Amino acid sequence: MNYYLTVLLKLVFAALLGALIGFEREYKNRPAGLRTNMLVCLGAALIQILALDIFAVYGGITNIDPARLGAQVISGIGFLGAGTIIHEGASIKGLTTAAGLWVVACIGLAIGNGSYVPGILAALLAYTTLRALKGLERYVASKSLYLNVEIRMEDRPGLIGNIGQILGSMNASIKNIEFRKHGEEIYSICLTIKLSRIADKQEVMASICKVEGVYSVEEV
Repeated sequence: MNYYLTVLLKLVFAALLGALIGFEREYKNRPAGLRTNMLVCLGAALIQILALDIFAVYGGITNIDPARLGAQVISGIGFLGAGTIIHEGASIKGLTTAAGLWVVACIGLAIGNGSYVPGILAALLAYTTLRALKGLERYVASKSLYLNVEIRMEDRPGLIGNIGQILGSMNASIKNIEFRKHGEEIYSICLTIKLSRIADKQEVMASICKVEGVYSVEEV
């Protein structure tokens, strides 16, 4: 096949596979959406094509490692992925999006290398993981004995102790606590609570919300 046609097909194919992952991220309104994933996959494919071309031209003249450029893509994508990760209280958001960008870059490298079958299979598995396994993830989380909540409350003595007593009466215990200020009289605490096997998360949150001085309770 003509060299330029092969390059064109690789780049287009990489962009389409990146779009497959990006569509799912865009649909869920994530920071790295359709265009970002397409560009990452396209750029990774281009880098691998250039690496193979450089090796073909200079491989017999000097010591060249065709995998070196691709390795820089793998490490460099970490900076882009870090921009999608947000730390809010006890929760960290964006890890799945960051991991998705890393996988998309790997898919681009595979397509640029001409390894179409691994690239296609990885893209399909990544899409299935993002699209179909969310329900399973929620089911597993619902069965977890740990509950992370953010509580907005008044800034007055004894309030945390009252919450602790409520949790103790439900055979639950506080494993981690983090404080955040929201003005002179309001602040929030992020709690990691270990529940009993028979405890209901919604019931625990409702009991905390009934404590005088508590404004809101949200699972994070």
